[in-house]
Amino acid sequence: MRAGKSEPKEDDVPHFSSDGIRIAYETYGEGSPILMIHGFASNGRVNWLDTGWVETLTEAGRRVITIDNRGHGQSEKLYNPDLYPARKMAGDAARLIEHLGVGPLPVMGYSMGARISAFLALDRPDLLFAVIFGGLGYNMVTGMSNSARIVAGLLAPSLEDVEDTTGRMFRRFAEHTGSDLKALAACMQSSRDPISEDDVRRIDVPALVAVGSEDEVAGDPQKLADLLPRGEVCVIERRDHMRATGDKMFKQAVLDFLARLTS
Repeated sequence: MRAGKSEPKEDDVPHFSSDGIRIAYETYGEGSPILMIHGFASNGRVNWLDTGWVETLTEAGRRVITIDNRGHGQSEKLYNPDLYPARKMAGDAARLIEHLGVGPLPVMGYSMGARISAFLALDRPDLLFAVIFGGLGYNMVTGMSNSARIVAGLLAPSLEDVEDTTGRMFRRFAEHTGSDLKALAACMQSSRDPISEDDVRRIDVPALVAVGSEDEVAGDPQKLADLLPRGEVCVIERRDHMRATGDKMFKQAVLDFLARLTS
């Protein structure tokens, strides 16, 4: 995804090999590290830098690490849906933590990134001590029923050909971020790995579930938090799935959550 003139050239962004796949990442600031995992059709810069998260966290004394998930941003584009399960992308995040030698650390994911973070917590609990699930509530368990409409929207000849409201929303955002539409369509077909209620109950670290009050994509945040042994909820008032990402209330809730981890 190339969101604007400030987007760096591929060779200017750090990369590493994750199971043979070229994964891009960036780091900002100094201090206690936190890993940020972006949502579908976004990238590290759009999701975290452009929304002010990097500035907020670095000013709070954090070293911010962002990853471009496979098929997104400056990472390698893949067109086989079998390569996009969220569990595989969690493996990329785990290898980045090991590559940088920064674990254990708190991990924050938004939407698809929250699902990836959940698999990271399940598969590699040694690498994190807290998790923040943004933009994803109980639909972490139930999954999304509109993925086929999103795929159709991404593969349509143009935005004008997309009639479905959700399909248009994701197609418009993907075009805004300069994404590879075919890679995103492949990702959407397999990135929504199911996570059972029993799986969620196994995520035994402090967890914050933050969802906009007008979010029709995420599902009930309280219902997810109730399954988490150490879960809590932040409802981001008057925000939908897209507009909650950089909200000031969301940022303050995360800062307070992180501060409580060290108090």
